[in-house]
Order: sequence, then structure tokens, then C-alpha cells
Amino acid sequence: MLGGLGKLAAEGLAHRTEKATGEAVHAVEGVVKEVVEHAKEAGEKVIAEAFKKAQETGDKVVKEVTETVTHTVTNAVTHAAEGLGKLGQ
Repeated sequence: MLGGLGKLAAEGLAHRTEKATGEAVHAVEGVVKEVVEHAKEAGEKVIAEAFKKAQETGDKVVKEVTETVTHTVTNAVTHAAEGLGKLGQ
């Protein structure tokens, strides 16, 4: 009789251990999922910020190049007009 009780107790202990392990695994999975979600959000924010800065830099470069080209062309046309004006005198 005691052998049967010992076996029953061992089976009960094994069942409780298995249940507790399953619950622990589930809890760890939840934590890992949350950490991954936070990492994903942080990564997306970093990428978005990098794109924003790249866009701002690109916009600045385009503006500077446009201003330089406009200035250069204006000077060239002005000098050409002045040269033509002197030829006409």
C-alpha cells in the first residue's frame, strides 16, 4: 500500500512540476515578446530619425546648390550683358 501511495505522490509532484514549468515558460515567453516589441519600436524610431536627418541634410544641400547655381548663372548673364553693352558703345 505504501508503494502505491509513493507512486501516486511522485506522479502528483511530477504533474505539479510540469504545470509550474509550463507557467514559467509562458511567463518568460511573455517577457521576451514584450522586450522584442520594445526593441522593434526603438529600432523603428532610430531608423525614422536617421531618415529625417538624411532628408533634412539632403534638403539643405539642394538649397545650397540651387543658390550657388542661381548666383553663378546670374553673374554670368550680368557679365555677358555688360560685355555686350560695352561692344554696343
